[in-house]
Amino acid sequence: MKVTSVETGVYRIPLSVPLSDSTHGTMPNFELLVLRLRCDEGLEGLGYAYTIRGMRAVKGLIDDLLVDILVGEDPFSTEDIWEKMWWATHFVGRGGVATLAMAGCDIALWDAKAKTTSRSLAELLGGSRKRIPAYTGGVDLEFPLQALLDQAVRSLEEGFKAIKMKVGRPNPSEDMERVKAMRQVVGDHTTLMVDANMGWSVEQAIRIAHAMEPYDIYWLEEPTIPDDVSGHARIARSISIPLACGENLYTKHEFRRYLEAGALAFVEPDVVRVGGITEWMKIAALAASYNLPVTSHGVDELAVHLLAAIPNASYLERHAFRIDDFLQEPFTYRDGHLEVPQRPGHGVIFNLEKLAPCRVA
Repeated sequence: MKVTSVETGVYRIPLSVPLSDSTHGTMPNFELLVLRLRCDEGLEGLGYAYTIRGMRAVKGLIDDLLVDILVGEDPFSTEDIWEKMWWATHFVGRGGVATLAMAGCDIALWDAKAKTTSRSLAELLGGSRKRIPAYTGGVDLEFPLQALLDQAVRSLEEGFKAIKMKVGRPNPSEDMERVKAMRQVVGDHTTLMVDANMGWSVEQAIRIAHAMEPYDIYWLEEPTIPDDVSGHARIARSISIPLACGENLYTKHEFRRYLEAGALAFVEPDVVRVGGITEWMKIAALAASYNLPVTSHGVDELAVHLLAAIPNASYLERHAFRIDDFLQEPFTYRDGHLEVPQRPGHGVIFNLEKLAPCRVA
């Protein structure tokens, strides 16, 4: 089987409610790249990637550089193809646009492989679990307090037993008020995480985390910038709340540096940002060698397969950038779990007619 053609498109997806965090401001929409990879046996693999903005640059890199690498290759040669893409983009990346472009391609290849074997992606990767526990919440830093609490109540009514909220407001006392109110609303038996989205200095993170400790926080996510590995290690040594980090790391080498420094407790790779399934699975294995759990960031429709296939899985993130309205068969959450699709491939099938009005490139 050989790849014969690759087609890409970029879509701007409006959010039903504008989202906000401590570093990206208000986000009214996000961008989605869809990649259709066709093979000579009539099979098609689907890849996709997301970002807040800038996806046309990702599409350009795929069209100008990576399509020539893919065409003529056997989709089963994912390791070899990944290495070729890595070195082809090396002068323009090692992360960011380069790995997002690689991810769209790699995900499509894995989808094609799984469809060829008539197995789900989870099964192809060695997994057998049928559902994965999830946490929910929102990109909700600027939500009024009552809107934040109302969102949490809806999540509890939907069956979720783990909720994450944003912190990092200009006045830390407001964060404390919101965390305290959230704990009172969700009760003592709900898992509560907080996410600072890189908004603090190391000293701020230590001081504010100490103030949060009475509220039984399951993890503190991204307290400071991802470039500061030693800063994360100092925070981890100074507080009792475990750290989650990784959504802004792009290679297994970056994760290794964090692990060697003892700088995190929950490993959080984003399958799109690290260049796809091939690299994500290596990061999960690396985390296992440090006896650490892996959680997910973004694209829960793919992440559910990946977490189902590893022994050190933690919670799945029910991500705020939803594509449900554009799927032929939306994925199903029940009782705070996401069911692993059993159809061949990763199971994501876009309704291209519904997507068409959102196309920008």
